[in-house]
Amino acid sequence: MKVVLQRVSEAEVLVDQTSVGRIGKGLVLLWCAEEGDSHEDSDWLIQKILRLRVFEDSEGKMNLGLGEVEGAILLVSQFTLAADMRKGSRPSFSHAMKPGSASEMIKYAAEHFRAAGVSVEEGLFGAHMELKLVNDGPVTLIVDSAVRHRPRNS
Repeated sequence: MKVVLQRVSEAEVLVDQTSVGRIGKGLVLLWCAEEGDSHEDSDWLIQKILRLRVFEDSEGKMNLGLGEVEGAILLVSQFTLAADMRKGSRPSFSHAMKPGSASEMIKYAAEHFRAAGVSVEEGLFGAHMELKLVNDGPVTLIVDSAVRHRPRNS
């Protein structure tokens, strides 16, 4: 499971020029579930994101987490993060989780973030969406649940 995380001062997702989700200060999460991903992968990502210290403290250091700044999440399904571009000129998305299962994974993540006390807005799964955001910093991170299985380089 892969997530592109962006720290934002504001963000909005639109479908057919209608706002379906909007946040102020917080995180935009472009969330990709791939074949073979599980709730365990989601749980690891959720906990990692909840603990990330990516917001600035009074000294300008990234030392505060989402809860400490009362930030929100804009959660958007992003199957294109599963792109395989090793061959040819057109990306293959054969590793992306099938839509029904991927939609369930997005709902699972949203519910668990909400259960942790975070305000969550969502995109519209499967729709053509426009995402407007003001990246604060800019701060953009890639969080991949597969890294928890890789040995650390010391």
